[in-house]
Amino acid sequence: MEKVEELYNDYFHDVYLYIRSLSADEQLAEDITQETFFKALKSVDSFRGDCDIRVWLCQIAKNLLYSHFKKSKRYTGEDIPDTVPDSTASFEDMIADSDQSMEIHRILHTLGEPHKEVFTLRVFGELSFRQIGDIFGRTESWARVTFHRAKLKIIEELEVQK
Repeated sequence: MEKVEELYNDYFHDVYLYIRSLSADEQLAEDITQETFFKALKSVDSFRGDCDIRVWLCQIAKNLLYSHFKKSKRYTGEDIPDTVPDSTASFEDMIADSDQSMEIHRILHTLGEPHKEVFTLRVFGELSFRQIGDIFGRTESWARVTFHRAKLKIIEELEVQK
């Protein structure tokens, strides 16, 4: 039982941030994170150890989140609104501004995988490129390139909205 508590204490924050970055809902992220550790506890015997435990937990959490979205039919794409962000502001300033952030979230929702998830993990989940690469079973360089391409796609879409 001590190992379960240690696992929970060591990885709760990482899993929570990951799910929070994907869902943009604090309560849902907390619920999914709790459910993740419950499910992990029930299936700890199935963990083969061929990846980092954090990656395994995040995969469980992501599957639970997608199942939740599928059940609630919330995971359906939205139309991009007509509002146009100020292109003279830096990308980081746009993310800091709540209205701009909402636009970026809407654009992000239309991006394909893995760009959407890598961008979300980096910016909103505050994970390192190394951690992102580990989650995908790829290299740190792959995570950097994918993030850069996602950022360019978002900037391009913001420009098109003008």
